[in-house]
Amino acid sequence: MKSYQKLTAAQPAACRVEEEGAAPLPTGRGKLARWWVGSGLLVVAVLLSTITVWVLRQVSGSWLGPTPPPKCLLVPESRRFDCYPERQVVVTQELCENRGCCFIQTPPPAEGKRGVPWCFYPPDFPSYTLESLNQTALGMAGLLVRREKAYYPRDIERLRLDVEFETDTRLHIKITDAANPRYEVPLDVPRVMKRAENPIYSLNFSWDPFGVLLQRKATGTVLLNTTVAPLIFADQFLQISTSLPSKFLYGLGEHRGSFLHSLDWNTLTLWARDVSPTESFNLYGAHPFYLLMEEGGDAHGVFLLNSNAMEVALQPAPGLTWRTIGGVLDFYIFLGPDPNMVIQQYQQVIGFPAMPPLWALGFHLCRWGYGSSNETWQTVRAMRNYQIPQDGQWNDIDYMDGYRDFTLDSQKFASLPSLVQDLHKHGQHYVMILDPGISSTSPHGSYWPFDEGLRRGLFLNTTQGQPLIGQVWPGFTAFADFSNPDTHQWWLENLQHFYAHVPFDGLWIDMNEPSNFMDGSEDGCPPGDFDSPPYTPAVLGDSLSAKTVCASAKQKASVHYNLHNLYGLMEAKATASALIQIRGKRPFVISRSTFPSQGRFSGHWLGDNRSQWKDMYYSIPGLLSFSLFGIPLVGADICGFSGSTSEELCTRWMQLGAFYPFARNHNTQNEKAQDPTVFSPAARTAMKDVLLTRYSLLPFLYTLFHHAHLQGDTVARPLFFEFPWDVATWELDRQFLWGRSLLVTPVLEPGVDSVTGYVPQGTWYDFYTGSSVNSSGEMLKMSAPLEHLNLHIREGSILPTQKPGTTTEVTRGNPLRLIVALSSHATAWGDLFWDDGESLDTFEQGNYSYVVFNVTQNIFTSTVLHASTEATKVTIGTLSIFGVQKPPSKVLLNGQEKPFSYLDNQVLTVSDLGISLSQGFSLQWL
Repeated sequence: MKSYQKLTAAQPAACRVEEEGAAPLPTGRGKLARWWVGSGLLVVAVLLSTITVWVLRQVSGSWLGPTPPPKCLLVPESRRFDCYPERQVVVTQELCENRGCCFIQTPPPAEGKRGVPWCFYPPDFPSYTLESLNQTALGMAGLLVRREKAYYPRDIERLRLDVEFETDTRLHIKITDAANPRYEVPLDVPRVMKRAENPIYSLNFSWDPFGVLLQRKATGTVLLNTTVAPLIFADQFLQISTSLPSKFLYGLGEHRGSFLHSLDWNTLTLWARDVSPTESFNLYGAHPFYLLMEEGGDAHGVFLLNSNAMEVALQPAPGLTWRTIGGVLDFYIFLGPDPNMVIQQYQQVIGFPAMPPLWALGFHLCRWGYGSSNETWQTVRAMRNYQIPQDGQWNDIDYMDGYRDFTLDSQKFASLPSLVQDLHKHGQHYVMILDPGISSTSPHGSYWPFDEGLRRGLFLNTTQGQPLIGQVWPGFTAFADFSNPDTHQWWLENLQHFYAHVPFDGLWIDMNEPSNFMDGSEDGCPPGDFDSPPYTPAVLGDSLSAKTVCASAKQKASVHYNLHNLYGLMEAKATASALIQIRGKRPFVISRSTFPSQGRFSGHWLGDNRSQWKDMYYSIPGLLSFSLFGIPLVGADICGFSGSTSEELCTRWMQLGAFYPFARNHNTQNEKAQDPTVFSPAARTAMKDVLLTRYSLLPFLYTLFHHAHLQGDTVARPLFFEFPWDVATWELDRQFLWGRSLLVTPVLEPGVDSVTGYVPQGTWYDFYTGSSVNSSGEMLKMSAPLEHLNLHIREGSILPTQKPGTTTEVTRGNPLRLIVALSSHATAWGDLFWDDGESLDTFEQGNYSYVVFNVTQNIFTSTVLHASTEATKVTIGTLSIFGVQKPPSKVLLNGQEKPFSYLDNQVLTVSDLGISLSQGFSLQWL
């Protein structure tokens, strides 16, 4: 009997293949069953299960059916891996047993929830056998053979296993067809040249049935154990399961829900879909990556490089099943060991995010339904009139003529070129929306984008080789094929034509799942295995073509079945490239659909949310998840997109939104306006104040983005990233950090004037006053009147801030204020990255300044590690030091006495420093 039960850390010697040792020959293969069948514990489990079944039968009579075989009763409910995951079928005993699986009915779960599977794998279900395993320069190569067919068509009997020990903290495991090439994601991944010398993991295999067992050497924790259920690898159904070392799992986007996933029979589907964010639906992007916290505070991550329709089934064992309907099983495992390092290691594979222009970090304003460029302009003027910070003004599809890309409504938006000129004159920027659906109904010769795209053959085609026609905002449309490099050139030319009239600064790419108001096309979809595969994951609409194009549509690089989840990424790549060629500066692109590596080309907003309190809360798990996915430039529509906001909700949301890395207030048509100028003086002032706070923190935020670009640090950061040993932080998603230093605790419910938040152990300082809070790691109630957002600085930090202006351009010319938050040892550290804010590759070309700040023994030092001319244009005006225990008798700046102030709350302030950022200096207090 072949076992699929969970193994502990110890395995039989015959199963072991240590990465240091040579691969043993496949003689004397370890049969896992021998390892545990004799266990007295399992005898007890059988008895208990039998008794339980008998008791349940007495209670509920009919629903249990005949007594299952003992091997089925062996399997505890939490470890029953689903053998019949099809959603649209009521599983019967006959259907289940036809697959060779165990059938035990359990009480149905609550409405809309999945429960314990009735049909599950028995311990001896046939799987693959590891026939051979050989050493390679980078790891091992093996052959897997399946002797008995599984139950999906076109089973692949012989598989190739490739294992590469890429780095000491990264393992690469790939399983594919041994005989025939299969579709693989066209993502540039690093190629290593030598095998890792001292990996912090050990890898073992079970030979029969085949399984991977991965352990962390330092703790012995089993990170992966794929022997818990059979490996299935058919042409259009690939499935592999694993046990998990804990229930603390994050990632696997894009979904709406808490940051920490429930493992209570929870299935997450990855298939890009246009739908307002709703719990349990597959949303706009696909991110097959999870981060898991292990007992003790270590963390690891797993990435499945696969772009096909997919679902990930989580269960309370704890266990996880990857189920995809194409491609290959191409896994990267990242060993951390701390969560920050896991995310850095993930981005070493998918690519680090681009450095945004500074203006992208300012405040953006948009709505669908301004109605005209003059009305848009009035909003801009009102913002200026109240001196409310704003960097970007956007327009939705109403600027277009008939909702057609690259056109302008010559009646209502005639003054748009003048508006854009006015924005530029005031140091502001213009961003417009673009959709990938190109109108196909204009008379021939009247609409160049379609005519030329058709002539060059740049659209998605049907199986018959004709452009696939769907329906989006302009009516009938064709869809640009961004997998074709020629399409990138055509996209650029279209943008160049439009830029000649309206010199935009950034682009907002929407509807790029791609979205379609029809299912498939105007002619539906043809019969066949792409549009009606043997297995369809749990997608919204129960069909791959629901509100998108046919999976059978032909693209240059492959069939849409394989490329669907990449559509937004490929469009973002074309758009960023076009912006660079047109403007010669850093591109600013915000995309709705995303895939791993998207951060290299764009940011993301969380889609068409609603003006409701729960939507405001859900934006925080959204932010944090995209931090894990390597897309730090992320935010939600502040105050909500659909529905009408209230003044209280919008005030609180502006406070939270001022701390989204990407901060944009956006609204739909036919709802009341929600920009800051339309509210009462009190609310307007609260919104203005929090935006000024954001602008004052831009030097700090910009530096965080530099570290994200350089090494994959997160910007908006979960608390447990900084306090992984504190289990109380692992579930927190109503607060977040900026970097390691700034704790944001927003109000997320109506009618309150206080907020309860977790304050990790240590000393924290009120951002505004410098007063200290000492915490043992506890929930604290904080005062939060409507005009106040709670911000706390972590001890040991130095934050570079700046006197805020109404644009980033004005702000960057103002004096800096350095805020020092002393630790209990009276030390602190911080840094500042500074460049011109918009040129390409400033770091790579050395056109930047980098300054490190340090405090030790009552001496503050500023050390310029790299200098550029930009740093000579800004001065350090003020130094505020929080947590100075005693009033100083004097303060010396570079040895010269300097006036200062000292408050009872232990804040020392030295003003009028007037020192160029390009000069190092020291300041001592005695």
